[in-house]
Amino acid sequence: LMLAGLDGIKRELDPGEPLDADIYELPAATLEKIATVPSSLEASLDALEANSAFLLEGDVFTPGLIEAYIRYKREAEVDAIRMRPHPWEFALYHDA
Repeated sequence: LMLAGLDGIKRELDPGEPLDADIYELPAATLEKIATVPSSLEASLDALEANSAFLLEGDVFTPGLIEAYIRYKREAEVDAIRMRPHPWEFALYHDA
């Protein structure tokens, strides 16, 4: 998290204006303009895979470590979860 923040400062990224509103009350047209973070582990890993150069700054992480981490999380968590029914699916169809 710290490296991501430092990367944003270094690249002079604009974090945007603070949003002082209940996002659940905003119209869809307004929500579409608000940047969001990945909504799942799989989407987070995709984002990390697409943009991990900032993690290499200062030799904190190596490319091999980042690749191994992504591979492990996909195999041990994303794929494992995908192979099992969600609790809601179980509750919905268990008696069918």
